[in-house]
Parts: sequence; C-alpha cells; structure tokens
Amino acid sequence: MRSRYCRQLQRALGFRFPLPTRRPLLFGPHRLMKPLVVFVLGGPGAGKGTQCTRIVEKYGYTHLSAGELLRDERRNPDSQYGELIEKCIREGKIVPVEITISLLKREMDQAMTANVQKNKFLIDGFPRNQDNLQGWNKTMDGKADVSFVLFFDCNNEICTERCLERGKSSGRTDDNRESLEKRIQTYLESTKPIIDLYEEMGKVRKIDASKSVDEVFDAVVKIFDKEG
Repeated sequence: MRSRYCRQLQRALGFRFPLPTRRPLLFGPHRLMKPLVVFVLGGPGAGKGTQCTRIVEKYGYTHLSAGELLRDERRNPDSQYGELIEKCIREGKIVPVEITISLLKREMDQAMTANVQKNKFLIDGFPRNQDNLQGWNKTMDGKADVSFVLFFDCNNEICTERCLERGKSSGRTDDNRESLEKRIQTYLESTKPIIDLYEEMGKVRKIDASKSVDEVFDAVVKIFDKEG
C-alpha cells in the first residue's frame, strides 16, 4: 500500500525518489534468539572449568570463562585494560564489572552471529560480587535470560590443594598459596552472598564438588536433563 502511494505521489510531483526499503522480517531459523545463560559458580578449584568442558560436549553449550577472557585480555599487548587486570588477578581482587561484561557480551555476540542457533551459554566465574550482578542486570536486562545458577560446593581445603596441584603445570600466576588465600576470602565475602541471593529466588542447582570428576558430572547430567 505504501509503495503504491509513493508511486502515485512520484507521478503527481513529476520526479522520482527512493522507495522506503522494507526491513527484513526475522522469523524461523534466521531469527536472532535471546541468549540463555547458566551462571557457573563455586570457589577456586571447585572444578567449574572441567565440568563446563563436559557440559559443552554433551549438551552443546558455549562455555565462556570470565577468568579466561580476562587473562586473554591481560596478555593482549594492545589492550588498555591489561595492566589493571593483571593487578587485580595477582592481588585476588575482582576486575571492574564494565570490563568483564564487555568481554562476555562480545563473545556471546560473536558466537550467535556465527550461528544463531547457538544461544545457550555457560558463564563460568561470574557474577562474583554485587557490583557484577548489578552491572549484568543493567547491561543485559531484556537481552539475555538466566536459566539457573550451577553451584559447585566444595570445602576450602580441597579447593586449595587442587589449585596448588594445578599450579605445578598451569603457569597461572594466581595458583599459589598466598593468592589462593586472598581468592578464597574474596569468594566467601563477595561471591557466596550472590549464590545465596539466587538461592532465595529458587534458581540455584547445588552440587557436591568434593567428589570425583565422574561422580560430579553424573550429578550435573541429572540437573541438565531435568532443566531441558
């Protein structure tokens, strides 16, 4: 109707002008789907990364590790945030939320641009404090849905020993006893209250992470099979 009206107007005025272009309708398989997110939380050494790898293989999620993204950004010589990220990681502090969310959003956008059907994400190690949560809600409100929080519960002694063992080959500057003490304290003071908050909302799926890798994954499978 609008196109016919424009042609009539063009004839009446005696000149032509571009017709308005019709925006493509995003239906069916080409519609951009909203990201579905599972936050994966637990203390350092609780086994989050190991289990996320298995979840990706079995359920096709895209795994985004907030810590790995920050470490990659720190190693990027062109990054304006590298020095700040290095200082935060070394001292066991939490990187400013704006940096972390920008990296997460960039990775989600890239993944869904490459394949619009790949809209399920495991975000490992985030949100780590109230500032993280507020930043996520402010930036991603209406743009992503949080399905639930996968909480790997493990006591501090086991987590510390796992990280020290990992540190023998990982090359990570924070896998040492001094940094671990700071990281665990930060987790208890800042991250655990976020888990408790989601628990009150009925969104936490808790797993005993002190067991073997296979036993933990058996529990993970039961949760994901139930959640769909």
